[in-house]
Amino acid sequence: MNKPLLPLLSYFGALLTAVALSTSANAQTATTFPSKPLKIVVPFGAGGIADLTARTVGTKMAEILGQPVVIENKPGAGGIAAGDIVAKSEPDGSTMLLMSNATAVSENLFKIMPFDTSKDFAPVTTLGFFDIALVTKADSPYKTIAELLAFAKANPGKLNVGTINIGSTQNLAAELFKSTANIDVQIVPFNGTPAVITALRGGQIDAAVEILGPVKTQIDAKAINALAVMGLKRAPSLPNVPTARESGLPSMNAASWNALAVSAKTPKDIVAKLHNAAEKALASPDVKKRLADLGVEAGASSPEVLGELLNAEIKRWGEVIARAKIPKQ
Repeated sequence: MNKPLLPLLSYFGALLTAVALSTSANAQTATTFPSKPLKIVVPFGAGGIADLTARTVGTKMAEILGQPVVIENKPGAGGIAAGDIVAKSEPDGSTMLLMSNATAVSENLFKIMPFDTSKDFAPVTTLGFFDIALVTKADSPYKTIAELLAFAKANPGKLNVGTINIGSTQNLAAELFKSTANIDVQIVPFNGTPAVITALRGGQIDAAVEILGPVKTQIDAKAINALAVMGLKRAPSLPNVPTARESGLPSMNAASWNALAVSAKTPKDIVAKLHNAAEKALASPDVKKRLADLGVEAGASSPEVLGELLNAEIKRWGEVIARAKIPKQ
């Protein structure tokens, strides 16, 4: 044999061996997964809907997979800190990200991101969907969206709509409502839901846009009125409250969602195992009930459908942010 060929053959032999070992390791990982505790990194504080959703589904997934599922709360910075942890984690499926439409919002709200939301995560499944409501105080003169819109159009700039902080899902839903209805209203940001409700009930603002779950008890107690929910269909917990689409705004659609994702390089077999475990968990009657009590409609999706949802939400909320002229942070 030609001696100069020996080093080349040796190189290719080593390369083939490395590929074979890598393939074998990946196959073994997929076969034995999970072999250690799992973690869901939640970009919100403990006690909120996202956190409680992750804990509810995670507990059931732990039963199905035979390994503990720990919740790690990493609030702040538009979810960037939480996303960065997962994007840079070992791609073995043990570290998951609790995604939401806030993940899509952040892609358009920040000048610099340490990861690419569309490329650096492998979608696993949606977990659930929850409504956003337009509410007024109990003795408000506006009992329907039509009445509120009539006043807004007759009195440009005089109607005040409260939300939590600028760039939040609620704030952007209010901006979307404003542009969809083609009205001139003031969007007033507050530091948290309690402050919004206090201002609403005290008459400092005329209406508010908020996630339905946190204000449902106030609605049930008739302390505030729900004029409409902003998604495509009526909320199961408020069947008599119309959607904004039914109330004269046919193109209005704003709802919130939670989902799971892992590092983009995670083997597909492991993503499939996580998906199957989450799907089984979400089909469990006790999980469905617990989420329904939180105002969340449990719903799994394929990884492909979640990927499409995420990309669509990035585009949609980017357009809302641009129209509202919200500066990038």
